[in-house]
Amino acid sequence: MWDVLSALIPPAVVATAFCTFIYKLLRKEMAPRTSDGRLVSEADTASSSSATVADSATTARADDVTADGGAKTTPGASTEVSGDGAGSDGR
Repeated sequence: MWDVLSALIPPAVVATAFCTFIYKLLRKEMAPRTSDGRLVSEADTASSSSATVADSATTARADDVTADGGAKTTPGASTEVSGDGAGSDGR
């Protein structure tokens, strides 16, 4: 009986290692992803760190705008398009 067990141990170890590798590979490949292919967990950490940077940048811009006299008085702050719209290029 011990001869049979000693003969089956090496294939059992190899089979266990193979199944573990396949399990880890499938878990990695089938993990939820964003539309651009990044893992959701990576996107969450990246978006939270970029959101912190964006919040501080927005706060800095808001401070600059109020120090300059408001957004409406700064040059280039208008969203209006110059010209008469349709036909302004002579067609």
